[in-house]
Amino acid sequence: MKVFDDKHIKNVALLGSHGCGKTTLAETMLFEAGLITRRGRVEDKNTVSDFNEIEHQRGSSVYSTCLHTEWRNYKINIIDTPGLDDLVGETIPALRVADTCILLLNAAHGVEVGTDLVWEHMQRYDRPVIIGINQLDHANADFEATLAQAKEHFGSAVTVMQYPVEQGESFHRIIDLLKMTMYVFKDAGGKPEKQPIPESEKARAEALHKELVEKAAENDEALMEHYFERGELDEDEMRQGLKQGMMQRTCFPVFCLSALRNMGSGRLMGYIDNVAPGALEMPAEELADGGRLACSADGPAVLFTFKTVSEPRSGQITLFKVMSGEVREGVDLMNDNTGSTERLNQLFIVDGKERRPVERLMAGDIGGTIKLKDTATAHTLHAPGARIKLRPIAFPEPRLRQVIRAKDQKLEEKLHAALLEIQKEDPTVTLQYMRETGQQVVGGQGELHLNLLKWKLADKYKVDVDFSAPRIPYRETIRRAAEASYRHKKQTGGSGQFGEVHLRIEPWAEDMPEPAGVSIRGKEVMDLATGGKLVFYNCIVGGVIDNKFMPSILKGVMEKMEKGPLTGSPARDIRVIVHDGKMHPVDSNDISFRIAGLMAFKDAFTQAHPQLMEPIQELEVRVPEDLMGDVMTDLQGRRSVILGIEGQGRHQVIRTYTPLAELDRYSTTLRSLTQGRGTYTERFHAYQPVSAELQNKLVSSHKEEEVAA
Repeated sequence: MKVFDDKHIKNVALLGSHGCGKTTLAETMLFEAGLITRRGRVEDKNTVSDFNEIEHQRGSSVYSTCLHTEWRNYKINIIDTPGLDDLVGETIPALRVADTCILLLNAAHGVEVGTDLVWEHMQRYDRPVIIGINQLDHANADFEATLAQAKEHFGSAVTVMQYPVEQGESFHRIIDLLKMTMYVFKDAGGKPEKQPIPESEKARAEALHKELVEKAAENDEALMEHYFERGELDEDEMRQGLKQGMMQRTCFPVFCLSALRNMGSGRLMGYIDNVAPGALEMPAEELADGGRLACSADGPAVLFTFKTVSEPRSGQITLFKVMSGEVREGVDLMNDNTGSTERLNQLFIVDGKERRPVERLMAGDIGGTIKLKDTATAHTLHAPGARIKLRPIAFPEPRLRQVIRAKDQKLEEKLHAALLEIQKEDPTVTLQYMRETGQQVVGGQGELHLNLLKWKLADKYKVDVDFSAPRIPYRETIRRAAEASYRHKKQTGGSGQFGEVHLRIEPWAEDMPEPAGVSIRGKEVMDLATGGKLVFYNCIVGGVIDNKFMPSILKGVMEKMEKGPLTGSPARDIRVIVHDGKMHPVDSNDISFRIAGLMAFKDAFTQAHPQLMEPIQELEVRVPEDLMGDVMTDLQGRRSVILGIEGQGRHQVIRTYTPLAELDRYSTTLRSLTQGRGTYTERFHAYQPVSAELQNKLVSSHKEEEVAA
């Protein structure tokens, strides 16, 4: 396999809405370069990119796929990404390692919902963008409408580089404004014939060419001076200006394509080679400690892993980008995330399911290796001796959480192991064991994401699972002080059990004064694993309870706090004052005082105006302005407190406090209300009291469950 130097490597990510033709374009780019001899079709399930069984079943991309093509002595690494927002865990790593994004638009549909969602992710990574208007041969293609929508959605940086002479089924001519020539394609596509721009198009082409020259000139003072002096820039000067404009994101050049009929892909690849910036020209990568790492062949060897794939035969495949230096087969590198040393026993580049061995990879290149024992996605590997850790990938929080159980309980252990392996491949899958509810909760980006997870568990790991809504992690507390005592006495012959505890409980708050009317002999402040605090006071005088039994009383109190008296939910923010009691010289023991402490606390709790608390989430819901009314009505029906609304471009952002109990499958509802155009983020805010009506309902339900059990 040919090794390309760092100056002849370009990395692009194909992005866009579902159905815009990314996989077909990738196939055409490989065919046009001669790397494959026959173009596959998504419908025929024989493309290089979509090779997984689930992709064949769905007829669309589910995973991001790495490929490469070679064009005029340049290597172009391509990452073909899925177009559905539920699969954003595949898209974000591609954005992280790409040097240029190619955003495809369907000429028949314009800027779609999925396009806007992908664009939002692209904005966070600040990468250069090429816009490809694809499917110009579609019967309903409308280049002008699509271009107008692109300018409306993405701004004035959208710059016409090419335009079609005709479109629809007769599409076969493209006028290129950089080269000021017309490309004429045969019906079967392929290499076009270059012809002069016809008289009927000269006025339009010259006007658009002038706009392109001005766009190139405005990015460089020297070019601007040349333009003012001569009224024109030559082709090399325009390339220089356009490259700077792409890097500054003031220029998003627009290309014309029919990927299906192989029209326009060669010119696009030529532009990627000659103009689109490579890794060496991109800004230095941010390090976790705030420093920077420049991409240079002369620098230390540094890899950044961006994708992990588990295969039954090969084990774990790790894909990476060489961020600096070069790597060779057999080299030992240190994983800065784990501190372990990893050996790269194999090096290869990936073309779909094919792996092509290479001896070395240079700075800026993308490749893979197998069987790294302690390396996951978004880890940094580097030559021993230096500490280098690249900024990690920021994955979105889950938007849908469900309890997951194996249908066959005997396979629960196998299920857990499978989920941990899947999590390595897809960090947007989260796994959490809810201690207070005893449930294993899996999180994902939506219904489709979890359905694909279910399919994978059944197909690859042979574990059938069920999903259900998770229990809400309520908390219990009290609103006033209360006293109680309990005597535990048990006599069964021989030594018995005896312990009597008198205690007072009070609501705890930060900086409250110490208890009045008691002598404090000891105090323990405990941060509870489930949140909040327990403050425990030993106020025994006169030795009525021996100090050695105080830990047992505390243990009994803690036991009841773990499963509170109202609904079995953990209790929090309470202080307990043990101030009196009795013991027996023979029958008192640890278990007696544990039981007495538990029962006394339970009795006091029920008298202290117990209060059930529910988790409140802070929501940021981003919706198109024209759909805000329906979303607001729905949020108010979910007991939301509206904090504010602010404009953000063409959208409105609604901030609320909303009970977690009201958010089950909210992602599905929001997509339905907004035709998929709304998004939201959530994070835990605080625990707040539930209404008396809801508390009574939840307490009654808990009692019924206890009786049924």
